[in-house]
Amino acid sequence: MSESPLVLLTGATGYIGGRLLPALRADGWRVRCLARRPQQLRARVPPGVDVVRADLLRPESLPSALAGVHAAFYLVHSMGETGDFEIHERLAAENFAAAARAAGVKRIIYLGGLVAAQRPLSAHLRSRLQVGAVLRASGVPVIEFRASIIIGPGSLSFEMIRALVERLPIMVTPRWVRIPAQPIAIQDVIDYLRAALKLEITGNLILEIGGPDRVSYAELMQEYARQRGLRRWMIPVPLLTPRLSSLWLSLVTPLYARVGRRLVDSIRHPTVVCDDSALRLFPIRPIGVREAIARALEDEDCNFAQPSWSEALPATTRQSRRWGGIRAGNRLVDTHTIHVPTSAANVFAAVESIGGKTGWYYANWLWNLRGWLDLLWGGVGMRRGRSDPDHLHVGDVVDGWRVEALEAGQRLRLRAELKLPGRAWLEFKVQPEGNGARLTQTAIFDPIGVSGLAYWWAVWPVHQVVFAGMLRGLAKAALKRQATPPAAGTVATI
Repeated sequence: MSESPLVLLTGATGYIGGRLLPALRADGWRVRCLARRPQQLRARVPPGVDVVRADLLRPESLPSALAGVHAAFYLVHSMGETGDFEIHERLAAENFAAAARAAGVKRIIYLGGLVAAQRPLSAHLRSRLQVGAVLRASGVPVIEFRASIIIGPGSLSFEMIRALVERLPIMVTPRWVRIPAQPIAIQDVIDYLRAALKLEITGNLILEIGGPDRVSYAELMQEYARQRGLRRWMIPVPLLTPRLSSLWLSLVTPLYARVGRRLVDSIRHPTVVCDDSALRLFPIRPIGVREAIARALEDEDCNFAQPSWSEALPATTRQSRRWGGIRAGNRLVDTHTIHVPTSAANVFAAVESIGGKTGWYYANWLWNLRGWLDLLWGGVGMRRGRSDPDHLHVGDVVDGWRVEALEAGQRLRLRAELKLPGRAWLEFKVQPEGNGARLTQTAIFDPIGVSGLAYWWAVWPVHQVVFAGMLRGLAKAALKRQATPPAAGTVATI
């Protein structure tokens, strides 16, 4: 891998860059990431990735970052910036283009927006085009991909669709909701970007990319609702200004109002692929809308902590909305931690013994009450117990839960099988820390519609008491294990 050319990745903390980085490493490329705050990125990058401090608005910081670079990905934007974001984007692109030319970079790969034939363009799309033109003017060969809606967990458009459908049984839909677009799945975007590194070119290329389906936002929302088992009604209205739409989106979705307005501005006209060059140059065949949404929902089940579009926003403008917990996609996440002055092995042994005759370490009467209510609703309740009082395996039953993931000594994730207006998980992680161990307990809930959100808000105050008590109970149980010597004829293990 040390012999492979060096690739520079900008925007590694963003939605696209955060997913592209591990793919580049898997392909065998040496990767260097450019970041204004490298200390925040270093803990998140795969081993062997170089992280350098540089700022696109400070040209003197760029030469060292681009030294020895074969190809560079330009995946930055300033939609969340205050002031004139078009000026920021143009200056950043000019600085980067000049530094890339001086460093002898062989190609720049840029992801922009799919533009409509109509004019005038929105400020966002106009800026995306301008950035592409600035990069091409550098003399460095540029491959510019242009995409419409990107479907994937954490993407700006997908999060807007999800929040609207989950929270609003009845929607008053403005005209822009019915404008046709050509969505593309996030994995197909990543595949195009990866393939662009090996494509033989002699000059600049502009490639429009999209999936096989031409649909509107309304159709995307209907398909999302179908896959989530929700019934939604849409009432069309003849007009709704981008300003009013952005304020409305800010109230009912995680979108920052400024970003929402710029997004709405960008989808007032059709954004469909008119040039099929990408299909002719690459062996990539993008998937359709139905499969893209299904994969997005499935990917979240595997990893709800993937990078989101909002992570690329400046800290001064990033919103952290707490609907009874932190949002991770559609999921609501409530985390508690405690330091336990004993070994990680003792702490995990207490965790692995949870449920059954051991109980839940705090307020067992509340857990029993919840189980009785579940039985009344036709659920499994909390009386199934567990087959082994001390050890668990993936698939084992623990009262009203089932073991979904288990990493010996480190992590246990339980999936609820109780009757709920959504899906729920309870996860425990144990890590050595100083003279003891840190125990992290995370409740994760994937609400279905308004009833799911209402349920979470109703039980959240109880969770704060119960889960905090559970942590204290687990800590006491772990300390008790430390104080209890091994039984005769046994060997203590660490």
